[in-house]
This record gives sequence, structure tokens and C-alpha cells, in this order.
Amino acid sequence: MPKNHHEAPVLDALAAYRQRGELGFTPPGHKQARGAAPEVRAVLGDAVFLGDVLASGGLDDRRMKSGVLQRAEVLMADAVHAEHAFFSTCGSSLSVKAAMLSVAAHGQKLLVGRDAHKAVISGLILSGIRPVWVEPQWDTERHLAHPPSPEAYERAFEEHPDAKGALVTSPTPYGVAADLRAIADVCHRRSRPLVVDEAWGAHLPFHPDLPTWAMDAGADVCVTSIHKMGSGLEQGSVFHLQGDLIDHDTLASRADLLGTTSPSVLLYAGMDGWRRQMVLEGHTLMSRALGLAASVREEIESIDGMHVNDADDFCGPGAGSEFDPLPVVIDIADLGVSGYLAADWLREHHHMDAHLMDHRRVSAQLTHADDAETTGRLLTALRDFARHAPSLPRGPEVAVPAPAELRMEQARLPRDAYFHATEDVAVEQAVGRVAAEMITPYPPGIPVVLPGERLTEPVLRYLLTGLEAGMNLPDPADPGLRTVRVCADDADD
Repeated sequence: MPKNHHEAPVLDALAAYRQRGELGFTPPGHKQARGAAPEVRAVLGDAVFLGDVLASGGLDDRRMKSGVLQRAEVLMADAVHAEHAFFSTCGSSLSVKAAMLSVAAHGQKLLVGRDAHKAVISGLILSGIRPVWVEPQWDTERHLAHPPSPEAYERAFEEHPDAKGALVTSPTPYGVAADLRAIADVCHRRSRPLVVDEAWGAHLPFHPDLPTWAMDAGADVCVTSIHKMGSGLEQGSVFHLQGDLIDHDTLASRADLLGTTSPSVLLYAGMDGWRRQMVLEGHTLMSRALGLAASVREEIESIDGMHVNDADDFCGPGAGSEFDPLPVVIDIADLGVSGYLAADWLREHHHMDAHLMDHRRVSAQLTHADDAETTGRLLTALRDFARHAPSLPRGPEVAVPAPAELRMEQARLPRDAYFHATEDVAVEQAVGRVAAEMITPYPPGIPVVLPGERLTEPVLRYLLTGLEAGMNLPDPADPGLRTVRVCADDADD
């Protein structure tokens, strides 16, 4: 039956809640903004509090008989060519864990691209799943990882035929997409499911000039972050299911196991409204965004010392399969300064926040929300930075390891190492020890060190020189990396 995408069940239910004059003697305790501090109301506005109601016993009745959320999820699934959709208010960090736990269990194997986000590693730690690492495709010239190839997944399945399925990250935060159709075929020839961490790809179903959407490519589950490339609120995530290789009720159970019992209706409303917006206007909005991105890329390319990475740089044999031009990734190596310095300078001098940054790149993420005014400010700031760059301090050089040096031995399972007895040792004494923590440059949030990996000098040197250059490491026990947390009795590993 055709779906009415002019409808927005959550937003409509919120409007009805207000019109009825519902009086809640339930959480949230601010009681429709009445109890919120005036200073908070002045900053946030009352609309935030008016939309913050209980999902069960507020937005819907206590038994959810109106099916508000269910109807919103059905519309979302229809919008993106999936069979089922699940809303999550705990971000894709939760959604991807639920998907992993629906494919494999404690002690079972799962093929995982080693370029996975730290949320995937957290899922391995919590579940005890045994990862079979699938190596990314390395660009040795640009010091950048692209998604693993279908051939790499094929080899991994041949070596580990008992693996329960596979997980791939696509697109990357740099806009590079994997050959999902071919990877899905590798999995399905073995009746194994494919999970796609598509956190950066919520917009992909809505324009043919964007990389292939995971559901269209044959993935069994894909996880999206509506707040990244869509117009939902932070932490809004949707994961989608199709086919019969992953049981619907199992996936729903895993999501319930991990999720909050106090979901945010504000986040539900943002996801619901975004779906309606994209079904009704998405092609026009994305066409405008893609045209704007093309002109912005051309303008930045004309700035001396700046090169905008495009499909010719990131796609082809040994690299990515498809390319999203909306993350505008700018290589500033010719300016002789790091992306860390560039990001800090842009924020200080132009009140502009970069999407991500590394030792030689800085990125400006464009979405359908951008226009000539916002991109004009961006171009002005980048031209100003290029003029000032020659007089800025060069900063320390980041010692980026060769691909072979970057990969370390997995001496213990991530779960076993993380929950093992630990000790903190001086970084100078950590070489050869087994890490008991993640160490993750953020953004983009892909761990350099995993629990259970045996630490090496090139990797530690990379992290130390990165820190000195401006890298952010939010997750180790000592973010300054004077010490590293390692397994206490790892001498015999």
C-alpha cells in the first residue's frame, strides 16, 4: 500500500499533545518548561522543553496503542528502500553494536574492516566477538586508508569460513565508499549477512549522483547517523534491515538490550521530520548541495597551496569505489602546516569549525543546509588562512608510519585485554607491551591502538608526534600519553 509521506507521525503527535493541553505528573521534571531555570530557557528556548515528553505515557498512551513510533519507522523504511527501520536516540554508536550482536555472539568470528570506528571496537569489547581484521586499502602517497576491497573480504572468508558475517565502514569520513555490491555478493554466496556502518551516508538514498546506498547495494543491515549528513538532532540514528539473514526480532531485541528506556522524543521528531523533508524535497535539496559543492571545490582549488581531494585522488584500483563530494577534504601539505593548526586558526580568527583534520588535511563538511552565504564565509576564511600560512609556525612533523608499521599484532582479544588486570607504564617503556585501552585520534574516531594489540615504537612515535602537532586523543587513561595502560602480566603473550 502506498505510504503518505506528507505525514510525520511524531511531529503530528507532539502537536496534538499540546492542543489537548495534556498535564503530566510524570517525568521529565521540568513539566513543559515550567520548572526550567529562566537562564536555561533564555538560551535553549521553550520549544526544546515543549518537545521533551515521554514517548510512552506522553506522546502516545502507556501501551503505545496509537503506534506513533511504529508508523514513523514504517515511513522511514519505505523512504529508503528498506524492509524495516529502527529509530535510536543513542547514536549510531549503539546502532552498530545492536547490528553486530545480531550477527555474532561471544567467541564467534566476525569479519571487520580495520578502519572501523571506535564504536565497533566497543561492541567487540562488550560482546566478546572475535574480530577477523580485514585490511583497508592504503594510499601510501597521501597516508590515508580507504575501505577494504571485496577481494580482501573474499580472502578473509576463505581463511575463516566459520565467520558469521562481515562489517564494512562506507562511506568513510573522507567521503570514500566501498564496492558494497561486490562485498555483499561475497557474503551472500556464503549465506552470511553484511552490516554496513553507513553513519556518514544518511543522505545517499536521495540522489543518484551520490554513492550507492547500502540497502540498494544488497546490505542486510545499514546504520546511519541522521545528525551527520541529514538534518536531525545529535544522537539521532536509524538502522535499516532487509532480507532474512538477520532475524527482525533478534535485531529488535539487541537494540532494546542496549538502548535507553528514556528515549528522547525530540530526537524522534527530528528523524521523522527529516524523512518527510527528504522524500518530498530531497532530490532538489541534494542537487543544490552538489552544485554548490562543485563550485566551492573549484574555488578552493584556485587558492595557492590548497588541493581539494576528489574522485581522481581517492577512487580507482587499490582505492575507493565511489566518492561523495560533500565532505570537502583539503590537502594543505604545500602550505607546510598541519590540518590541526589550520583548524585551530580558522576557529580563532574566523569562528569557523572544521569537520575533521589530520597531519596534512582539513575538511569542511557541506550539507543541504549550506548556501552561498555560509560557503562564502568558508572561502574567505580559507583564502585568509593561505595568506597567513607562510608566517605561521611550521610545527612539529608527524611521523606517520608506513602501512606495514601501522598494523600491530593482535596478541589478545579486545575484550580479554580490556577487562584484564592492568598497569600504567611510561610511554617509553610501553614498546612490546599489550595495550589494555583504545587510543583514538578524534576526529575521525578510528582507533590507532586497540586493546590486545602489542605496542610498537613506530605507532607510539606517531601518536606522540601527533599530540605535539595538535592531535586529540580523548579515550586513553592519560590523554597526554605520558603513560599507557597495558595488561599487567603480558610477558608470556
